[in-house]
Amino acid sequence: MNKNGLIYDVHEKPPFGKNLLFAFQQVLAILAATVLVPVLVDQGTGRMSQAAALIGAGVGTIVYLLFTRFKSPVFLGSSFAFISPLITGVSYGYCGIILGSIFAGLVYVIIALIIMKVGAGWINKLMPPVIIGPTVALIGLSLAGSAMNNVMNTAVDTANYNLLGIVVAIVTFLVTVIVSVKGSKGLRMIPFIIGVLAGYVVAAIITLIGYHACGSLYCKIIDFSKFQAVADFNNWLPNITFVGAIKELTSGELLLDGAGVVSILLAFAPVALVVFAEHVADHKNLGSIIGKDLLQEPGLDRTLLGDGVGSMAGAFFGGCPNTTYGEAVGCVAISGNASVKTILTTAIMCIVLAFVYPVMVFIQTIPDCVVGGICIALYGFIAVSGLKMFKDVDLNDSKNLFVVAAILIPGIGGLTLNFGVIDGGVNTFATPLIKISAIACALILGIITNVILKPSKAKKEEKSEKDVA
Repeated sequence: MNKNGLIYDVHEKPPFGKNLLFAFQQVLAILAATVLVPVLVDQGTGRMSQAAALIGAGVGTIVYLLFTRFKSPVFLGSSFAFISPLITGVSYGYCGIILGSIFAGLVYVIIALIIMKVGAGWINKLMPPVIIGPTVALIGLSLAGSAMNNVMNTAVDTANYNLLGIVVAIVTFLVTVIVSVKGSKGLRMIPFIIGVLAGYVVAAIITLIGYHACGSLYCKIIDFSKFQAVADFNNWLPNITFVGAIKELTSGELLLDGAGVVSILLAFAPVALVVFAEHVADHKNLGSIIGKDLLQEPGLDRTLLGDGVGSMAGAFFGGCPNTTYGEAVGCVAISGNASVKTILTTAIMCIVLAFVYPVMVFIQTIPDCVVGGICIALYGFIAVSGLKMFKDVDLNDSKNLFVVAAILIPGIGGLTLNFGVIDGGVNTFATPLIKISAIACALILGIITNVILKPSKAKKEEKSEKDVA
């Protein structure tokens, strides 16, 4: 174990069997969010696929690792920030989806090229610990509502509130925690796998006894009927995005026109510009965990190129632009395994599993409450990592206090900026053309507050003299 508490460092390779377990644990950590995005976006069009999104995440991650020269253990998955733009893209067919992802990726590429010329030193000046620490903490805290919706089974409808689901979630969480803290050396490496299995077993027992034996719908925690879809081999082949685009082009069913191109550009490009801030925060967070400054080595330009080109490549297969996943970062922190070989194995495993439909169905039957129990630990570690990053900041200084407040309160409160409206018609909800997320809004407000309250040169010199005295 190294000085950062890691069992395996970035360039170390776990034994083959352990590496597979580590990789599967990462799959479980990123799975729920990665496959949820296409469900939320598709809206019955059939153009988005959960299996394809998993392939896209795997391909995007491999591209990212290549650009960062295998020096940054980051997994890329479907980005929730692009849900609104993707709804716009889907309305223009498969080609609209791919074009939007290209626009988003190009924004990252352009920023990366600028950083190659001017360097990344300005990032540390613009985002000191008093800025980046609360922002990373906010990423974890802002996901707390999502975790609790899963725990209570209210993610889809508040009427589905289920006390038994909460029991399953608590069992999942406690088993994960106990294994992680008090388990044997081998078990401490895979607490998520043990936790998920424990939660699944409890949920299965409740379902089999309460629902199948006694007929109580309230006890239906797991929907075993999903396994019936395995018999239909038409479900086995993922709906690859570029294949659908080729069919559109060759069949003359292309929905994209000049006005559509402009609409897609306006929907995707501004969001990509905003998500850049989250990219920096995630890499700062991971860097603090593994004891390396990833913005210096492999460098912010390379991480941005990997993220941008990886998003384009991933969307070519899975339709969804990708982003760095805090869940994967949390998994690294809890398991103590930062090996980039594990991330590569995870990416390959995602691609392979997408073509093994029975396994995909099993994964889809993992109940929301089990996912919620795991997320309590994952999101908590992200939040605590952010708090650690500004533990040395003097919060007795009112200037620092106001900067932190400017980030945490609007961020947790859910401040968003919406510009323009896409009217989907009478039977659909209006969607913002451009939506700046709560995290991005909080970060921007924090930066502005920090700049405004920045001490003058005279005050800096006065403080320096006092420090010397």
